[in-house]
Amino acid sequence: MSIDRVATAAQSSYFLNQLQSAGSALDKVQEQIASGHNANTYAGFGDKTQVLTATISANARNAAYTGATKFAVTQTDLQDTQLTSLGSLTASLKKAVSDAVANNDATGLMTQAQSIFDQASAILNSKDANGDYIYSGGKTDVAPVSVGSLAALQAAPSTAAAFANGTLKKSVQVADGVSVTYGVTASDVATGLMQALKDIAAFDAGGSGNFNAASSLSAAQNTFLTNTIGQVTTVAINQNALTAANGYVSNRLTDAQTQQASLDTLYKGFASDIQDTNMAQAATQLSLNQTQLQAALQVTAGLHKLSLLNYLPISGQ
Repeated sequence: MSIDRVATAAQSSYFLNQLQSAGSALDKVQEQIASGHNANTYAGFGDKTQVLTATISANARNAAYTGATKFAVTQTDLQDTQLTSLGSLTASLKKAVSDAVANNDATGLMTQAQSIFDQASAILNSKDANGDYIYSGGKTDVAPVSVGSLAALQAAPSTAAAFANGTLKKSVQVADGVSVTYGVTASDVATGLMQALKDIAAFDAGGSGNFNAASSLSAAQNTFLTNTIGQVTTVAINQNALTAANGYVSNRLTDAQTQQASLDTLYKGFASDIQDTNMAQAATQLSLNQTQLQAALQVTAGLHKLSLLNYLPISGQ
């Protein structure tokens, strides 16, 4: 007489499926722990895939805005320093003229005026890290100040003719739908200063000029220089306004950087919540899956050993 096993083929198949499922779940958790990610493909994130891809795309745009804004901040910071220097040169010109009137002696005025012109031209013709002229107004390969000396400035048909810059202002996108215009041109910031220098040089070259020999000012020289003090004062006021406007733009860009940094943290955290494995939870799940797999193995192995003999009474008991 044969003794049949208690377990049927259907039962064995069921437990083998359970065994395979437990093994797959264990493999998945182990892979998550090893890689640090909940899935290695977008499909593996299920219904969160669309949210994840949108977040990654938004952060990529934010990163691009961040890089562009950083360059703009560098530019405006440099311009702030240089505009302050131009303001100091204007103040120096005012002092030189004022001293000439106060001392009734203009013998050193033209030397100072030439020095101020040289320093101002060097600032206005400065370049950025990419080799582009900072104050070019879009003509990045053309020196904004086209005259090389105070004499050349004086000989120019007009102050405007001394400038070769364009009128284009730079613009940077700092966020979706938000742009900031920044930068100033050489003619914007220095027309007043160059006009004052040109007027001084023109008077010096005229019949009432020759300041180098003016150890005692004539009435015409005194009147001209006194009026020039007022002219240069107005130049300084306008330059201060431009410097303040540049500072306002710099503050806007700095605020944008703060917001970009916050968005970067937000986007990365949101993506991490979807992508990255929670190690504490994964460790707990790993232990649970190992227990489930072990139990499934034991049950499945036991099914093939069970028969009616396991349930028949032993003789004498």
